[in-house]
Amino acid sequence: MKQQSRHTAWTEGQVEALFHLPFSDLLYKAQTVHREKFSPNQVQKSRLVNIKVGGCPEDCKYCSQSIRYNTDIKMSKLMDVADVVVDAKRAKADGASRYCMGAAWRNPQTSHMSKLCSMIQEVKALGLETCMTLGMLTHRQALQLKSAGLDFYNHNIDTSPEYYQNIITTRKFQDRLDTIEHVRQVGIKVCCGGILGMGENQQDRGSMLRVLANMKEPPESVPINMLVRIPGTPLENASTVEPLDFVRTIAVARIMLPKSMLRLSAGRRSMSEELQALCFLAGANSIFVGDRLLTTDNVELDADEILFQKLGLEEMTPQPSHSRDFLQEVVWWPFRFERWFRSTRLKTAICRAGPRRSFSSCAGAVTALGDF
Repeated sequence: MKQQSRHTAWTEGQVEALFHLPFSDLLYKAQTVHREKFSPNQVQKSRLVNIKVGGCPEDCKYCSQSIRYNTDIKMSKLMDVADVVVDAKRAKADGASRYCMGAAWRNPQTSHMSKLCSMIQEVKALGLETCMTLGMLTHRQALQLKSAGLDFYNHNIDTSPEYYQNIITTRKFQDRLDTIEHVRQVGIKVCCGGILGMGENQQDRGSMLRVLANMKEPPESVPINMLVRIPGTPLENASTVEPLDFVRTIAVARIMLPKSMLRLSAGRRSMSEELQALCFLAGANSIFVGDRLLTTDNVELDADEILFQKLGLEEMTPQPSHSRDFLQEVVWWPFRFERWFRSTRLKTAICRAGPRRSFSSCAGAVTALGDF
């Protein structure tokens, strides 16, 4: 089958043909494509931390952080920047080169943005690649994250457009695509994938991959999750994914998305060493390390080290940029100007209050200007 060019859309028939290849032929093709773009024995280690737990108003049927389901999640407020830095340092010491921060929101509020930007800047200062997943974003919020230096923004489409309403009803599939477009427009790299095992069929998996591969600019990062069935969620009794079907999906994803990092994400704790090895052979080249993901247990660090040794794998260590590129400078200036303008207004208000005005009058003038 001819390799798709950047401007050629994958058709449903072409994707189905990939899924129906004999297993050894499919893996051979996927491994061949993988070797053209990546070192076959390098796997990136990432850390995922939940910077704000629970309380999400969405009804995603797989998620324990939704307020609609009776799970044992304990809600928490947004983490302090200092605590995030401590965890990021620990992640780096454990071998992670990428640090992902997730918050259980439908969308972040304006009041959250300054703290989130500080997190990005502090984590990047440690030499780690940064990623965030915060729900839906406006264009302005995407600009703010870009100005802080965010490398990747994660916003999964979860499943196919056809199956989507069986999983989520509080937002539309197009809402997902709109946020991805906001992120792409400001120059942040896109991390976008899905979950297997939610009752979808092979056609849905193919349709999901077609959406990703046929984007004008496909995601640079594609997490493929195996559903973790959490008690209290509507999918707690969902059927498990056949292991070889999971590998097939990884292989098809590698062929359709030759330049993307394929991240073996949630569900790895239930995978055997043999299954993980097949996923790497099929083109997966990133894992999450650490005992926890967002709300579920993950493979223990020692087990990962042993598996890497058995398979002859080594850590991939991309070098994140520490300096702002031209686009970052361009998008940062409006925020600098706004802060300067607000600061000037503040000084003017204080001067007008005069030295004989009471402290409460001056404080009132400052408060009226809002948080600058």
